[in-house]
Amino acid sequence: MPSEKILEQKKQVVAEFTDLINNSVAGVVVDYKGITVADDTKLRKELREAGVKYSVVKNTLLGLAAKNTGLDEMTDVLEGTTAIAISENDHVAAARILNKYAEGSKGKFTIKSGYLDGKVISVDMIESLAKLPSREILLATVCNAFNAPIAAFARVIQAIVDKDGEAAPAEEAAAPAEA
Repeated sequence: MPSEKILEQKKQVVAEFTDLINNSVAGVVVDYKGITVADDTKLRKELREAGVKYSVVKNTLLGLAAKNTGLDEMTDVLEGTTAIAISENDHVAAARILNKYAEGSKGKFTIKSGYLDGKVISVDMIESLAKLPSREILLATVCNAFNAPIAAFARVIQAIVDKDGEAAPAEEAAAPAEA
């Protein structure tokens, strides 16, 4: 039987992960076995720069937090070595970074499960999310799509002004000859 102090620490960890999951938009659960310390350090740095919180966690504690947040289906994959990457505001950052790493790890580092907006998603969905461009690129694409018709209209108006500007001196030159 664990001591009261240990039990209290575990309850606090479950509460922290419950809060993290509730206050996030996406998360990815991975099996990190076989990752080197250097690779882990590089991966953590990349996740941190993207605003993603990455933690190694005990399966039972993450399972309790998942149940507290309504992500019960995620508990089926909680065995072996487990880490979770949680993003508060970027839906694809964790999936993109971890999927890229998993593809290069030759089966040592694998994606187990994940969630998006409070719903458990499949590994296939995580891989699809990973292929989406970043939020900034998507916004730039939308802005360009809106800007293209306006720019084309501005070029047409400028061409008309330029054409009228060229015609006016010719008309002025012809007018004195008639007088």
